[in-house]
Amino acid sequence: MTESRKPLPTDWDDDDIPAWSDAQFDRAELRVAGKILRPADGTLTKPGRPKSNQPKQQVTLRLDQAVLDAFRATGPGWQSRINAQLRKALGL
Repeated sequence: MTESRKPLPTDWDDDDIPAWSDAQFDRAELRVAGKILRPADGTLTKPGRPKSNQPKQQVTLRLDQAVLDAFRATGPGWQSRINAQLRKALGL
């Protein structure tokens, strides 16, 4: 694949590009020679739900097979039900 690629034709006119507002320029990322001088400010949001104030921690826990089977038989959310039972047993 040593062929040189031809530039794609542009189907738009520069006059069709909407003008940026001052607010958009204020939030835009500023780069010089590929180096970010000022990161973008609030122009993009991260996907997903917001971070929890009290996130759960992943642990490895060995349980009896009968206990595990009983909770799994209750259907989706069985891990949350184990957590609820532990909280209840501890009085939390």
